[in-house]
Amino acid sequence: MSEFLDAVVARVLQLEVNLLAGRERMAAHTDPEALHDVRIAIRKLRSLLRPFRKLIEHDPLVNAAAELGRISSAVRDNEVLLGELRRHGGLDALATRWQQALPTQYESLLHSAEALRLQRALDLWPSFFRQSLHDAAPEHLKAYVTRQLAKESKRLSEAMADPAHDRHRLRILIKRVRYCADTYPQLVNLAPKHLNALRRAQNALGAWHDRLQWLARAEQELELAPLVAQWRKELAQAEQRSDVALEKLGRVFSF
Repeated sequence: MSEFLDAVVARVLQLEVNLLAGRERMAAHTDPEALHDVRIAIRKLRSLLRPFRKLIEHDPLVNAAAELGRISSAVRDNEVLLGELRRHGGLDALATRWQQALPTQYESLLHSAEALRLQRALDLWPSFFRQSLHDAAPEHLKAYVTRQLAKESKRLSEAMADPAHDRHRLRILIKRVRYCADTYPQLVNLAPKHLNALRRAQNALGAWHDRLQWLARAEQELELAPLVAQWRKELAQAEQRSDVALEKLGRVFSF
């Protein structure tokens, strides 16, 4: 058990290094992928600790990571939509204004209470984690984590079997299973064809989700009106692609 816990703690420390590097890149205002990489590190951190959530109900690191992930979503959405504006062209003035606003948004994130809380939680977490599991962990911790990871796949399987499945929920469940597989490959052990099917479904649903968000923003931000017709067309196409990807996922995946 000690070896397994050591590996988890070591992985958290590695992700902390990634987070700090991403924050430095954000502060430099020169790297368009810095925030994206910070958010990936946060997702990996949450995936790493997710199997322990019933053993440690109020893990301050899990809560702090979730909060920073939540408040950074809007800035990342702006980055993605900025790339979309540039892809289409014709809205150069709007794109320039959004680009100029990003450094201020980065600074707000970097100095937010949520960012400070996450850093404090990372500093205190290793001893908190070991003590919590020393008091409450089941006898076979590794087997327990494996069972928790299997439940993620079961949830996805049940959701896909529902004829009235919700794309939003499927997108979240697919991301969880994929991140669990990336985080615990020795415990999840998915075949390449399964990972590829998950990736394709996640990408297809991501494209659908983006267009849905952009159309919702266009209802409030009239400057985006010139792109509405194109986004509606792409939304319909993304729905079709996601249905195909989900059908393939259901065929290759045996949960």
